Amino acid sequence: MNWCKSTLLNLYYAGTLYARKRAMAGHIQSGRMPIIVLFYHRVANKYPNNWTINTRTFAAQMAWLKKRFDLVPLSEAQRRIASGANRQPTVSITFDDGYADNCSYALPLLFQENIPFTYFVTTDFLFKHRPFPHDVAAGQPLEPNTPEQIQELADLGADIGAHTRTHANLGAITEPEQLRDELISGKRALEDFLGKFIRYFAFPFGCHKNLTPEAFRMAHEAGYEGVCSAYGGYNFPGDDPYHLQRIHGDPEWIRFKNWMTIDPRKLQSIIRYDSYGTSTR
Repeated sequence: MNWCKSTLLNLYYAGTLYARKRAMAGHIQSGRMPIIVLFYHRVANKYPNNWTINTRTFAAQMAWLKKRFDLVPLSEAQRRIASGANRQPTVSITFDDGYADNCSYALPLLFQENIPFTYFVTTDFLFKHRPFPHDVAAGQPLEPNTPEQIQELADLGADIGAHTRTHANLGAITEPEQLRDELISGKRALEDFLGKFIRYFAFPFGCHKNLTPEAFRMAHEAGYEGVCSAYGGYNFPGDDPYHLQRIHGDPEWIRFKNWMTIDPRKLQSIIRYDSYGTSTR
């Protein structure tokens, strides 16, 4: 973020903070406190890029969240959404893709602080241990997780989720068999490897154009208990708990705090989708 945008957002945040606090108090009193699901990709200090946050900022965000929110697994987030009433500021932590760097600092920190998380992995890059094409294209062939790392995470109690087989844009797939291969083959491969049921799926890219009703229907058929998008959005009590809208764990503090304190502009502009990818507002 450039200095001009950062300055303007800081001014907007400061100018609306009192109103936000009053609004959040009202959400808590009425049982309408949203449930926030955050997503990260890579936590590391080397080779920074748009999907990397440094270790110091990540640790600061976790400490800030722990003081202000209930940090819960996705299953509890879904329960609170489905209940129709939530009076506790609530956050769930997720990761996408599967980068080896996360095992050096971020994930040990989460285990140490007893912060639950779901870790979505793309199976081709995991089992073939090759870098993601977008990293290769950027001249930074970053190392993906190894199968041994994912097995250890699962053994330690981490919730492992599926993120397709090849990190495909599901919104561009028209052939049912190809869609099935991405949505279901990755799930089955992880289940066979870990000997555990894979409960959750995260759409690669995760924007509106990457979601389709066909993909949602197939996710239901595959037995997923929930799916995650990534275009930014709050989950309110009474929403459909199958589709979890997620917010990026932004390395820019002001953008992070702006989302976490319920930006009123976001409430007005976000489109909500149900468990079959149909817009509800």
